[in-house]
Amino acid sequence: MTHPLSRTPRKQASRKDSHNAAHRTDATGPQHAAPEPEIDQPLEILGGLSAKDFMRSYWQKKPLLVRQAFKDIRPPVSSAELKRMARRDDVESRLIWREDDQWQMQTGPFARLPMQRESDWTLLVQSIDLHNDAAARLMHRFNFIPAARLDDLMASIATEGGGVGPHFDSYDVFLIQARGRRRWKFGQQKDLSLVPDLPLKILASFQPREDVVLEPGDMLYLPPHAAHDGISLSNDCMTLSVGFRAPQASTLAQGMLEAAAEQIAARSGAGSGLYADPPLPGPDFTSHYKDPSQSATAHAGEIPVQLIDATLEAIGKVRFDRKLASRYLGCWLTEPHPLAVFEPPADAESVVQTIFERKGRGHWEVDRRTRMLYESSHFYINGELAPLKASPRLKSLADARALTILASDRTRMSEDILELLAQWYEDGWLHYQPLDT
Repeated sequence: MTHPLSRTPRKQASRKDSHNAAHRTDATGPQHAAPEPEIDQPLEILGGLSAKDFMRSYWQKKPLLVRQAFKDIRPPVSSAELKRMARRDDVESRLIWREDDQWQMQTGPFARLPMQRESDWTLLVQSIDLHNDAAARLMHRFNFIPAARLDDLMASIATEGGGVGPHFDSYDVFLIQARGRRRWKFGQQKDLSLVPDLPLKILASFQPREDVVLEPGDMLYLPPHAAHDGISLSNDCMTLSVGFRAPQASTLAQGMLEAAAEQIAARSGAGSGLYADPPLPGPDFTSHYKDPSQSATAHAGEIPVQLIDATLEAIGKVRFDRKLASRYLGCWLTEPHPLAVFEPPADAESVVQTIFERKGRGHWEVDRRTRMLYESSHFYINGELAPLKASPRLKSLADARALTILASDRTRMSEDILELLAQWYEDGWLHYQPLDT
């Protein structure tokens, strides 16, 4: 019997059949970049739902179980590779187990890990998309959701009985079963109180309404605050979790204040910062406080009313507008992960020469660690505002994370854009491959 929440991908008779078939044996999708999503077309990873229907009916609303969302799935990394990652100090990892019926957690790097024959343990490796191209490609299969919301791809391996306890997340998550079997219990309960004094956030009262077993290739979507608990049913269990950013209102407010402060400092010549280069148009903050009407006082310790009014007048000049919000969000959301390390190409000089000789014609691909967004005419990459406007080519590069320019393309690439792409190539932010056609 089909689970009432589940959808099984069905054969779609459309012009996209041959294209979709190329993705059915590889969870990581195409070798260069995720295809541009057609939001009205049925998607196999959504069980035949279109992206438009999924976002309207399920996103941040209710769970969705998709059987065989990734047919014949090939995990982007092996269990052995994950264990090796957990030994590195440039990789975030956690080991969770139960001992004497008590939850225990340890953070990596790990000199040794439990034996595979030992039950009830789970190893979680965060942000494997930073370290593995196939993992990054899999994460970007969900490019029908704004990249500004995308966070990372986490992988977990567990032996039989392993799990992290009943809990909830404050963000959306797609749980993809890559190997073995895992039993999920979940529901959307109102009581989200936690057990105190534990190293993990464990629900005090877990009241699941659904109970399903995920096989390799199955996927479960859960909206924020959906209570869930996953227990491994085999010693070779691997689950992949695509998570999304959900900043608190306090984070957004503080970020805007920080951006405003840096803009004020830049316009007054007192410095610069992440959000200040170049300064946005705005009021002059270089004038000094004056009080020619100040009278003699018998209360020297009292703050003058005029100074309070002048302070309020000064802060009232600050423009909390869309331009400032774009600058803050663009720079903040594209700031590279603290563990991201870019590798400039060894043959940069000769390749850059080829780039200019071919006028940029070839295949451009965004490095897996690069974050790239745009808003209106503003383009942001790795925490910086690009010095050029967001052209259609740059927007296409950000949307698909790849751009192919053929010799037959009639639209010329400007020298300014070409120089910018070449610089990003030299920085290791982009990759370039010349094509014969």
